[in-house]
Amino acid sequence: MTTSVGTDTISSKIDTSSYTHHDSHIEARVSLHNQHTDLTSISFQISNCLACNLSKERTNTVPGSGNPNADIMFIGEAPGFNEDRIGEPFIGRAGSLLEDLLDSIGLRKQDVYITNMVKCRPPKNRDPQKTEINSCKTYLDSQISTINPIVIVTLGRFSFGKFFPNIPITQGKGGNKRREKGKNFFFPMYHPAAALYNPPLKTKITV
Repeated sequence: MTTSVGTDTISSKIDTSSYTHHDSHIEARVSLHNQHTDLTSISFQISNCLACNLSKERTNTVPGSGNPNADIMFIGEAPGFNEDRIGEPFIGRAGSLLEDLLDSIGLRKQDVYITNMVKCRPPKNRDPQKTEINSCKTYLDSQISTINPIVIVTLGRFSFGKFFPNIPITQGKGGNKRREKGKNFFFPMYHPAAALYNPPLKTKITV
């Protein structure tokens, strides 16, 4: 797996060595506690959400998981069968591919924060609809504001389209076109699930 995108790599935008030292700083512990509390509140709201029809068929809501003080945030599209069953994003084969990706830059899933555009599984794993994305928008925006990441990695066209709605996805995805917007660096990437159905894409899923 390729781990470099010229000089514009995820690891070049953060100091990954800091991940092993958060607990040694009182200020970091306080910040982590406050952010964890905020994310817990958001997750509770999601678990009680009835804003769209996805709530009628879900087994579990899938708010997100990982480090509430993360510098890197991954945003996918929607939970699948396994995620709905467990209540955690990116498990199963797609999750394993994402773990390999993180391992290539010396990170683990617990070092980053991972979530989706929508927090409930669409029937038969279909694409999320605009009304469903809009229903979850407040939750996702609150997660981004709470975590305040340096880098946002968009996984798939729906996630990319949230931040760059007027740019064709063919110009942005693949992991090789870093973009800046506001205070964030964005790295558009193929969704890991796409590589499971189209193995050649694995060589294009890069960090």
